[in-house]
Amino acid sequence: MISPKLIAKIESEDPTRRLAVLIDADNVSASVIESVLAEIATFGEATVKRIYGDFTSPTSSSWKKVLNKYAIKPVQQFAYTVGKNATDSTLIIDAMDLLYTRRFDGFCLISSDSDFTGLATRIREEGLIVLGFGEEKTPEAFRNACHKFTPIEVLRPVASQCSSTLASATTQATNVTAITLATPAPKQNPKEFPRDFILQALEKACDDTGWAHLGTFGSYLTKIQPDFDARLFGFKKLSDLVKARTDVFQSEERQLPGSGGKVLYVCAAKKHSKNKV
Repeated sequence: MISPKLIAKIESEDPTRRLAVLIDADNVSASVIESVLAEIATFGEATVKRIYGDFTSPTSSSWKKVLNKYAIKPVQQFAYTVGKNATDSTLIIDAMDLLYTRRFDGFCLISSDSDFTGLATRIREEGLIVLGFGEEKTPEAFRNACHKFTPIEVLRPVASQCSSTLASATTQATNVTAITLATPAPKQNPKEFPRDFILQALEKACDDTGWAHLGTFGSYLTKIQPDFDARLFGFKKLSDLVKARTDVFQSEERQLPGSGGKVLYVCAAKKHSKNKV
C-alpha cells in the first residue's frame, strides 16, 4: 500500500524536485514528447533527459528532429542480434547508475514495455517516486509498479499544421471545416466510466460525515489505480469530472478557516441528503 504522504508528495507542486527522465525510443513516438515533458514539468524539474535507441535505424529518424529542441541526450545502442532488444538493458544499467548517485527525487520511465517493471519496483524500494508514461496497451505489471502512470493518449497534441494548410488554400467554407478538424475528435470507443470502482474509492476516502476532500479522494484513486486519469473520460481535471457527473457525485466548496480560499469536497450523490454538513 502506498503511503498517503508519498501520494501527496507526488501531487504537490514542487518545481525543485529533481527527476531523471529516461525514454525508450523503441516504444514511444517522437510526436508526443513535447506533451510528455510538459506533463513531467508539473511534477518537478527534469534534470537528466536521456533517450535510448538505435538512431541509425530508419524507424528512429523522427527522434533526430526533437533531440536538440528539447535538450535530450541520445544514447546510441546498436542491435547486437536480430530480435533482441539491447536498448532495454542499456537504459536499466544507466538508471541504476543514476539511482546510486542519490541525486534524484524520482524517475520518469517513458515506455510501453513491461520489461521495465522490475526497474520501477527497484527504484520504489529506494523510496523514490516512479512516474510512468506509455500507451494504453502497456501491461498492468508496469502500470502498477509506478506510483503514477499516465497514458500518452491523453497527452497527444492536436495536429493543427494540416488544418492550417487547408485553411490557407481553400475557401471560407473549407476554413470552417479546417477549424473543426483542429478540435480533438471524441474517441470511436470511449473508455467506459468505472462507476463502481469510483464509488468504492470514494467511500474509502470519505470521513465520518460521508464527505471527502477532493485531494484526499484523488490521492486514494491514484494509490489503488496508478493509471487513473480524468482525461481518459474527457475531463481535464478530477474536479471537472466530479462537477460534471452529478449522477455520481455531489460536490460543494467550503471556506478554508482563516483564509479567503476555498476547497472542494465530494460525496456520493445518494448520500448527500443524509450527510450534508
